[in-house]
Amino acid sequence: MVPHLATALNGPLLDLEKKILEATPAIERWFRLEWQEHTPPFYCSVDLRNAGYKLAPVDTNLFPGGFNNLSTEMLPLTVQAAMAAIDKYCPDARNLLLIPESHTRNPFYLQNVQRLMQIFRQTGLHVRLGSLSPEVTQPTPLALPDGNMLVVEPLVRSPNGRRVGLADFDPCTILLNNDLSAGIPSILENIHEQSLLPPVHAGWAIRRKSNHFKAFDEVAKKFGKLIDIDPWMVNPLHSKVGEVNFQEDIGMEALADSVSALLSKIKKKYKEYGMKDQKPFVIVKPDAGTYGMGIMTIKDASEIKDLNRKQRNKMSVIKDGVTVTDVLIQEGVPTFESINDAVAEPVVYMIDRYVVGGFYRVHAERGIDQNLNAPGSQFVPLAFSQQHAVPDLKAKPGTAAPNRFYVYGVVARLALLAASLEMERTDPDPEIY
Repeated sequence: MVPHLATALNGPLLDLEKKILEATPAIERWFRLEWQEHTPPFYCSVDLRNAGYKLAPVDTNLFPGGFNNLSTEMLPLTVQAAMAAIDKYCPDARNLLLIPESHTRNPFYLQNVQRLMQIFRQTGLHVRLGSLSPEVTQPTPLALPDGNMLVVEPLVRSPNGRRVGLADFDPCTILLNNDLSAGIPSILENIHEQSLLPPVHAGWAIRRKSNHFKAFDEVAKKFGKLIDIDPWMVNPLHSKVGEVNFQEDIGMEALADSVSALLSKIKKKYKEYGMKDQKPFVIVKPDAGTYGMGIMTIKDASEIKDLNRKQRNKMSVIKDGVTVTDVLIQEGVPTFESINDAVAEPVVYMIDRYVVGGFYRVHAERGIDQNLNAPGSQFVPLAFSQQHAVPDLKAKPGTAAPNRFYVYGVVARLALLAASLEMERTDPDPEIY
């Protein structure tokens, strides 16, 4: 299924799709060379927004939790990518310990964990689940919607203190599917004999979105030069504001000034491309954190000063009760894609450097300028299996599924490359590698 693109397919996006398809050999060679220099994150998902005039990543998640939303036709490809990824870190791996989120009662999230276990079992690994939750003191069964069970077990540090596993299970590789929003637990510190994937500095205790988008600026510039486009076509403008406190009204003036400055920059870009009807907006979100929490759409800087108590409460605390002090202001990229009249955005999944599928996040209650990662969203698997059909250069831009999905995959891999640069630069122990 190719969702309806609710905009005339002309102008910049038509040009962007055409340029990307024509430059495919150069793009793929460039990615190959970049992956010789940089290690991609173990896995990653990227939220894209297709505005008709630009296609940009707006969020990059290094602990993706929606593998259950990928189409089953993509499983063989996913298993191959997982094999390539594991080979890199532990070629003789036998045991994999998967550490899921601690709030593991959510049935959709548990299906994601089940799918991850299925993928890694297919690569030839024994897979078991270890929990960071202090409440888990013995093997604990968790019911799945299909009637099956998952069992989470308490983590154990080895007698020499250098390894982590379960009471009777010593893994070569530990795969985190827990974004460490609440901080880095001591049981995961100073592990040097096992591969911990992703590394702990990928978690929200340390990671910052502003670092990611700073790296993305560089990647977009290089890519723009490679295929002769304005990097803005694939890159949302952004800025960071620190030392804010929504509850106590601290830093609001600086935040309003930054919003105003970014709205002016967006206006300039719209003017440059003759987009008279387009109204600029920005998204204000925490510089760390996930789950679509603490996000607001702002069209005028005055809205910052007029926030009500409920809005301030919503913006001030995110997952695991973490207080927001730094925010990212990001150019709002409207989504002009829809499924059955509901607003949609593509989410692309990757393992190692390979695109392994994706889905549309669809929300019937939200507008084209709003965050769709909110209660009430639904997921429609992307027909990425059609990737096996080679992109058709003769097709009218925007009409052929393989073309649209190839372009998504290219822009998502730009974010993947930015994440690898970000991880290198924020690594507290670079000499360990």
